[in-house]
Amino acid sequence: MALLQKDLNTITEGRNLSTKEFNNLIIEAIKDKKGHSIVKLDLRHLDAPADFYIVCHGNSDTQAKAIAGGVHRTIKDATGQIPNHIEGMNNGTWVLVDYFTVLVHVFHKESRGFYNIEALWSDAKITEYQDL
Repeated sequence: MALLQKDLNTITEGRNLSTKEFNNLIIEAIKDKKGHSIVKLDLRHLDAPADFYIVCHGNSDTQAKAIAGGVHRTIKDATGQIPNHIEGMNNGTWVLVDYFTVLVHVFHKESRGFYNIEALWSDAKITEYQDL
């Protein structure tokens, strides 16, 4: 289910997005590209580099890069905001999309298991999302 420009305009028209709405747009963009095992880590109560990590994986390097690109386009179209930094688009095994307070980690499936970010931040409040 692609996020249509009309839907984005309806969501964002005339107001700033809340943190929850911003995170939900990212999650919907990931789902749109068929990202797997989406997890949101709420790190606000920890001494962490960001308030939220949103983690997912694709089944290939190409899919991981497409997911990260989809997040970038969705947020830019909805808010005009571009990431502070995107890293890993050359190889696609781990792509990081940095929005300062929200870091989106898109892995190739095998890389996700190796780095296991969820275990590193196991004290976070974790929200899991169902695959489509």
